[in-house]
Amino acid sequence: MDKLTLQQLESKLWECADVLRGELSATQYMDYIFGMLFLKRMNDEFDIERATRENEFKEQGMAGEEIEELLNDSSVYETFYVPEQARWEKLRNLNLNIGPELDKAFKAIEDEPKNSELIGVLTTVNYNDKERVPDKKLSQLLLIFDSMNLANANIESEDILGNAYEYLIKQFADQGGKKGGEFYTPTEVVRTMVNLLKPQEGERIYDPTCGSGGMLIQSIQYIKEHGENPKNISLYGQEINLSTWAICKMNMLLHGAKGADIKKGDTIREPKHTEGGVLKTFDKVLANPPFSLSNWGLEEASSDEYHRFPYGIPPKSYGDLAFVSHMVASLNAKGKMASVVPHGVLFRGGAEGKIREGFLKDDLIEAVIGLPQNIFYGTGIPAAILVINKSKEQEKRNKVLFIDGSQDFVKDGNKNRLRDEDIEKIIKAFDEYKDIERYASLVELETIKGNDYNLNISRYVDTTEEEEEVDIDLVLQDIRELKLKMADSEQQLNQYLEELGFDSI
Repeated sequence: MDKLTLQQLESKLWECADVLRGELSATQYMDYIFGMLFLKRMNDEFDIERATRENEFKEQGMAGEEIEELLNDSSVYETFYVPEQARWEKLRNLNLNIGPELDKAFKAIEDEPKNSELIGVLTTVNYNDKERVPDKKLSQLLLIFDSMNLANANIESEDILGNAYEYLIKQFADQGGKKGGEFYTPTEVVRTMVNLLKPQEGERIYDPTCGSGGMLIQSIQYIKEHGENPKNISLYGQEINLSTWAICKMNMLLHGAKGADIKKGDTIREPKHTEGGVLKTFDKVLANPPFSLSNWGLEEASSDEYHRFPYGIPPKSYGDLAFVSHMVASLNAKGKMASVVPHGVLFRGGAEGKIREGFLKDDLIEAVIGLPQNIFYGTGIPAAILVINKSKEQEKRNKVLFIDGSQDFVKDGNKNRLRDEDIEKIIKAFDEYKDIERYASLVELETIKGNDYNLNISRYVDTTEEEEEVDIDLVLQDIRELKLKMADSEQQLNQYLEELGFDSI
């Protein structure tokens, strides 16, 4: 039997989107599709393991009743256990009251102690909402999923489920417009950030505003691509939006990142990754926090029990540096982080100027990298990547590298996008850590101090092209030749007019 390819799976998932489109917005209907995808995948993997266990028990000479009893014991399975109520053969032919049956199935899965990692993940969506998703539509979804077997043995490669999931998340972000930016950072930006930080096997990696989990997933992929063991890392994240948190949890599991510790909640007001009353610390931290959040938690920050704001409290109307300060406090002594920030963070005065000054005086900032405008969902403004390093190498001390990548992109629909060569150019400049004419500038801390700790990239990287010197003699010669040609042309025209019997001009 031919194995399911990525292209086939993507096309089936898009078929599901076509079924639901109309009644629901993209950010609503993706929850339904993701839940069903996960349910079918769980069932297909469970069925294979159940059949394997049954054969093993038969070979051991066990009696039928004993085998049946063991097969209904969740502890004999390595995969998630699917209770009877949630098994595909029970759900696939439903045509009435499908919503309530699906809701019960998801609840039964979460109630199973073996599936503790799924608590709250599958029950975030209400399938029993006949206004939005009538039985007819749910029946069509069941048919589409019934036509695919999503067990590892039946798919082209183990990566395709995760890849198809990422594809769908991107499609939904494209359609979701402004809301798309709440859960999805363009994959090219994520790749740039991961390549700047270079995560390694054995590290603890954290994203405090993790959305659908792209930063953590690409960190796993980076480790895999560099020949290291992606299972030997610890992943942590926190996400405030409940349905996005559920999407992130499923994303982790579909990418084989079982055990990723993704918490739900407000990172500034209530950081969840703590131990013994202090913040957990990490080797690598990377995030794309919400831009210029106004209601970010100023009050709580003013009496913060985790001492995350030693450089000062960010202003009420801009929460950008609250997230950066949280990230800095979450780094261990050798930790390194990258955060997307709007440009205002680099030059605004007041409280933000003081925080910037503190970062610079403690020599934490390694690089400031400008990105093109209009590459993020939900905003057209240009942003930058701020790279902070708690333990700079000797040759980088008391220096900051500024990179202007704002001009390198390709238009992609109504957005701009970084190409592979643009990403490579940024990474190469960052790794080499030196001046590159009209692109990168390595600046001493003293110079930045002289500019009142302003980090505006255009102050340090001059991108203006030198104008060529004009040779006046050559220009005059061109003018003379042109005048002669014009005189010739006038003479020819007069001759022609006279031949036709008209007056010359």
